[in-house]
Amino acid sequence: MTHYKVIFHVDEMDKWPLLITNTRNLLEALKDSKLEIEILANSIAVKNLISVESNEYKDTLLNLSKSVQFSACNNSLKALKIDPKDLYDFVKVVPSGVAELTIKQHQGFSYIKP
Repeated sequence: MTHYKVIFHVDEMDKWPLLITNTRNLLEALKDSKLEIEILANSIAVKNLISVESNEYKDTLLNLSKSVQFSACNNSLKALKIDPKDLYDFVKVVPSGVAELTIKQHQGFSYIKP
């Protein structure tokens, strides 16, 4: 069985719908394969990982978190004055978004930016 490793990168709020569609499509297309997927948010896009009832993507993110790792850039959180404790429980905070992308690509992850 082939093992696929993918990191999606989102840094714009208006790219979330396309990111979600791309992620769902990948999960469906490769459902019979071993998949390791991470969604990394940095810049303003980290705001969609804040745990609030009004988040229009809340249910979708919760559902995707069962098969996808969500990560948020700590540098972006600091710049936007967002407390990491305010993020969904399933979100991993990484020190630097660009460093995370570099590390993952070095580890063989495919990079996708919707």
